[in-house]
Amino acid sequence: MADRPTVAALCGSLRRESWNRTLLSATAALAAPRLAITEVPIRDLPHFDEDLERDPWPPEVLAVGEAVRRADAVMIVTPEYNAGIPGPLKNAIDWLSRATPAGGAPIAGKPVAILGASPGMLGTARAQSQLRLILQNLQLPVLPGPNVFVSNAPSRFGADGSITDEATRAMVETMLDRFVAWIAQVGGEAAA
Repeated sequence: MADRPTVAALCGSLRRESWNRTLLSATAALAAPRLAITEVPIRDLPHFDEDLERDPWPPEVLAVGEAVRRADAVMIVTPEYNAGIPGPLKNAIDWLSRATPAGGAPIAGKPVAILGASPGMLGTARAQSQLRLILQNLQLPVLPGPNVFVSNAPSRFGADGSITDEATRAMVETMLDRFVAWIAQVGGEAAA
């Protein structure tokens, strides 16, 4: 692991100017001294289909898998659609949980943090709960404790995409500190 851990970020919203992509960008900017966060686009992944798990694998799947495999950790930023996670995000997780020609499942053993933003009052609480169950089923070490639920998203960000709400900024900063420690702890346990 480098001095500054690398994080592969998956954004569950495909919309280019979504509140979740805004949250991801703002979080990456705040994290810069502690973590190197890079979004790994999932837009072009084919629907998960076991028939595609043969030579040659879809190049989009291999590229996303390699980006996640090289990272020290994963950050998932999810919207909430109909009280759950969006289909493209579940599709990406399904692909990342499969062994590839390059080795085991790219996401295997990666420490994970979950965030989400919504214009609604509940933020993404239900989607994050569902996502946590999926990740725990994959035996991934999900950051325990409070997640980042950004409700009323339009009032939390400035026109430049930065977090303007102090409580939201403090919540993200606290999560980032906890995630750095979690990556070190889980990485240390994996190395032992």
